[in-house]
Amino acid sequence: MSEEQIKNLEEQFEARIARDEKIEPKDWMPEKYRKTHIRQMSQHAHSEIVGMLPEGNWITRAPSLRRKVALLAKVQDEAGHGLYLYSACETLGVSRDELYEQLHSGKAKYSSIFNYPTITWADMGAVGWLVDGAAIINQVPLCNTSYGPYARAMVRVCKEESFHQRQGFEIMMKLANGTPVQKDMAQDALNRWWWPSLMMLGPTDAESIHTEQSMKWKLKRKSNDDLRQQFIDQTVPQAELIGLAIPDPDLKWNEERQSYDFGEINWDEFWQVVKGHGPCNKERMKARVGAWEEGEWVRDAAMAYAEKKQARNKTSNLIILQGFQNLVGVNYNIMSTKNWPLWEIFVRSKNGLEHRHFGSLHAADAEMALENARDVYTRRNEGVSIWVVESINITASNPEHNGEMFEPAQDKVYRHPTFYDLPDEVKHM
Repeated sequence: MSEEQIKNLEEQFEARIARDEKIEPKDWMPEKYRKTHIRQMSQHAHSEIVGMLPEGNWITRAPSLRRKVALLAKVQDEAGHGLYLYSACETLGVSRDELYEQLHSGKAKYSSIFNYPTITWADMGAVGWLVDGAAIINQVPLCNTSYGPYARAMVRVCKEESFHQRQGFEIMMKLANGTPVQKDMAQDALNRWWWPSLMMLGPTDAESIHTEQSMKWKLKRKSNDDLRQQFIDQTVPQAELIGLAIPDPDLKWNEERQSYDFGEINWDEFWQVVKGHGPCNKERMKARVGAWEEGEWVRDAAMAYAEKKQARNKTSNLIILQGFQNLVGVNYNIMSTKNWPLWEIFVRSKNGLEHRHFGSLHAADAEMALENARDVYTRRNEGVSIWVVESINITASNPEHNGEMFEPAQDKVYRHPTFYDLPDEVKHM
């Protein structure tokens, strides 16, 4: 492709971004745009998966059955969010194994907030209220991000994060209204999680190396500093409502700005944690890598079972052709039988409605794909019927051929009722 052709494509791409059009996997995009999205989406996915660890630690120690089931549901949601986002990454041509390797080797980052310890039950409240609250502030604008698969994944994620934040705030409210010891526990958790929650929204705009380009491509809709200010303005009144004090002596309302002024953030601490020197960095990664390695036999067993069942049914072994383009435009190399194929998930939300594409997941066979789809995409009774289709069995139209494919219908205006002029006196037509 010549430089002139590339320049022309870049101009068309920038024009689409300016018009707020969604970029889809098969559309042409600059390589930097693709890599930027892989970096951000994978970092987001890693954060969801690693974020399960400090909360899972408290499932068996939660103070009541009600708290246990709610926390268990939240941790399950985080796993689902990771899956949504890993699947979105795969639409850009990176494999799940590559993403895991980047996380486990330390090449990829995840949110610094999950490298702090959860010492008391009140920490579960602080994490839900503050950490998930900051996440919602950051993620709601991403529902309108320019990359289609990411935007659609974020719609589901944000709906579920609202339950997480409310659950956390309720825990803090109960403790704050409890005994003096319980209130002190809640205040202590707020003291320890407040500043890391502010850091979680990223470095200052002046220090962020990605913000400017991400804003230009509408990958981000608000800057880090704007998101941080919004979080503070929303959260301070919530703390006051339950009688807890924000641990910032410089915090005060600015009447002119109609926002809170706040103290200096310890960015040295932030960068130390990002570089791997936080309180729990090594512990988190050891647990994550250990879970992956110890779970290998489960993945192998599931694949072996699928192969045996396939042989019993006298069906052919799975063949994945190199370079084959699936529904979302991912290039697949020849895979070993240890790799689970990708399945596209379609869900009917109510009887009488059509099945809609909800996302994708990996599974050893169709039966496992159905069960996993139920657990991932219909945890809240979102469906009454599920279809699973192996991705390699879907043939999709090519966006480059949209002209010859769809434009012939544009000049057939006589197919529409508005083409025909009738007198106003004619009723019921």
